[in-house]
Amino acid sequence: MPGILSAPLVVEFPFTRSLGPVQSAFLTGLRERTVLGVRTGDGKVLVPPVEYDPVTAEEIRDLVEVAVTGTVTTWAWNPYPRRDQPLDTPFAWVLVRLDGADTALLHVLDAPGPDAVHTGMRVRVRWAEHRTGAITDIACFEPYEGEGEPGGSAPHDGEFADPVTGIVTPARLDYTYSPGRAQSAYLEALAGRRVVGERCPSCRKVYVPPRGACPTCGVATDERVEVGPRGTVTTFCVVNIKAKNLDIEVPYVYAHIALDGADLALHARIGGIPYDQVRMGLRVEPVWSEGNRHPDHYRPTGEPDADYDAYRELV
Repeated sequence: MPGILSAPLVVEFPFTRSLGPVQSAFLTGLRERTVLGVRTGDGKVLVPPVEYDPVTAEEIRDLVEVAVTGTVTTWAWNPYPRRDQPLDTPFAWVLVRLDGADTALLHVLDAPGPDAVHTGMRVRVRWAEHRTGAITDIACFEPYEGEGEPGGSAPHDGEFADPVTGIVTPARLDYTYSPGRAQSAYLEALAGRRVVGERCPSCRKVYVPPRGACPTCGVATDERVEVGPRGTVTTFCVVNIKAKNLDIEVPYVYAHIALDGADLALHARIGGIPYDQVRMGLRVEPVWSEGNRHPDHYRPTGEPDADYDAYRELV
């Protein structure tokens, strides 16, 4: 019996968004060492600013400048900074209500240890040396024991030279994935160019990929059944947008394929045929690439199309 597999995985992509007038003014202001909020209909000043009043849902654009000093409202100590966090030494996550604001801003506090942090402590902004118009233009907050700085909410027109109009934020998730007993056996079989599912002892359905339990009956599955390798296209979609770093020319087709002997359709790409000739009922077989642990794609077998009644329960 094969062991339980595990592997490190990384999900990473750039998140791109455009900015409206309020967010543009806020981020451009940070680049210019200015913190802007927005005044709501009931007179409260929100920092960071939003574009719509959270009470009335009306659009708001009444920008005001607040101080770079403030008060910690709550905090949590982070003893083990992770990659790309604002500081590479232990720090505190803090909510800071800047002087002149009625809401708190989430950021980090550079402090020598958790004993040096408390709710109500006074802090001020430490600006980044190189600023680009992002929340990271505030490098962090630091303890502040000086005289109180002006904390009013001075009106601001939000006008700056060369305003920031869009941002790109990298998103990344690092984790270790273990597929469990059932899918480990499934992946090991694929490495030998075999497809193995598991049969439910109650309803007798065969699930591919196996899940370790029947999603219909809720009972554990452990009877392994080899299926396929051929199957039938039950439904499909045509992909017209090219994915980054994916060496497949558009348009191409992804389909649900019911392998012979399986009661659950799996998801795979269809190749070896023009995209506009793919159809429901098309009989297909796997194509394996050298060194791959799973089929690269499925291609037509040349058999007659399957009758709809043979796969209608799997559509």
